[in-house]
Amino acid sequence: MAKAIVKMPEESLLKISRLEASTDDIVPKVLEAGGNVVLQKVKSNLQAVVGKGTKRRSRSTGELLRSIGLSQARLDRNGDHNVKVGFAEPRSDGGSNAKLANILEYGKHGQPARPFLKPAKSSSKTACEQAMIDKLEEELRQL
Repeated sequence: MAKAIVKMPEESLLKISRLEASTDDIVPKVLEAGGNVVLQKVKSNLQAVVGKGTKRRSRSTGELLRSIGLSQARLDRNGDHNVKVGFAEPRSDGGSNAKLANILEYGKHGQPARPFLKPAKSSSKTACEQAMIDKLEEELRQL
């Protein structure tokens, strides 16, 4: 039986050994780079749907758009790192930004859906992945 041995270059082995100690620093930076791409797409989609195509004059205050943001990278109970795009609560009038976003996304009786989250997720996937790859490579070069 034939046998092949492939040895990694010494430089790569050193980077991998240093990566282990730096993982907790690098992973949040990489996730936030990708999350920022999605956040910008969600914001632009939200701006495009708020107050557009309504029968009555828009009552938008801009508070929903200002409340959207990106969470810090955190570990979940399964040990996975996550960042989330979401809305700060509560609104100045005591209402819920998440409720308004849900109504815009899915509609309600007499108000058609104006999706902005789902299209942002699907259209920014490739750019998000590329931003994370670029950030990871940047961090690895610094090791």
